[in-house]
Amino acid sequence: MTNKFFSFKWFIPVAVMALVSCNNQSKQADNTLSDTEVKDGWKLLFDGKSTTGWRAYNGKTIPAGWSIEDGALKTSGTAHNAIGGDIVYGAEPYENFELTADWKISKGGNSGIFYHVVEDTQYHAPYETGPEYQVIDDIGFPEKLEEWQKAGVDYAMYTPTTEKVLKPVGEWNHSRIVFTPAKVEYYLNDKLTVSFVPWSDDWNKRRTTGKWATYPGYGKAKSGLIGLQDHGSPVWFKNIKIKKL
Repeated sequence: MTNKFFSFKWFIPVAVMALVSCNNQSKQADNTLSDTEVKDGWKLLFDGKSTTGWRAYNGKTIPAGWSIEDGALKTSGTAHNAIGGDIVYGAEPYENFELTADWKISKGGNSGIFYHVVEDTQYHAPYETGPEYQVIDDIGFPEKLEEWQKAGVDYAMYTPTTEKVLKPVGEWNHSRIVFTPAKVEYYLNDKLTVSFVPWSDDWNKRRTTGKWATYPGYGKAKSGLIGLQDHGSPVWFKNIKIKKL
């Protein structure tokens, strides 16, 4: 009776330790693709070790303000007035896609993820042509933010229709963009933030009556580059992945 009791007593912690070990082994490493992701057509845009594929907007090399820190692509925030420090993944343009990325931000920080970015000497920054998934510190930003300026929105176009979940400064957030001509969806930490139909009557009304009325190239491209913004504050990105749809 006593021997059986002690045998069962030691079995429980051993089983728990085995389960924890199994879970740790199954966790996917940052900046990698699983076999399933490879099979499904995902592409890694950042390997955690180099800036291969990335360069300055309208440029040939990556700006000095960008570096790699602990497996993350970091902007130290050296750009002024949101011009001059932005980068694009210049290897190829994307039309319809699903994009995911993890990011964390400094206190009061501001940045963004662009898509359908067009490069041309008539444009000074990605935001003049590419829609932006807003990345920002909602709580600590030094100025009052309107809803169209907050994290997870389609910047200056669509605001969240449901309550979102934003992690505190210094913690990693997970963002996802799904773009098709029928519908666009933005997610923040696995919760839908906005959904809209690109180039619809509603979209065109918002585009021509708001901030973008004086930017003739904004949002018109059906295909373009992926971009990351340097808006004057430190921001970190990792696990940047994309799949063509």
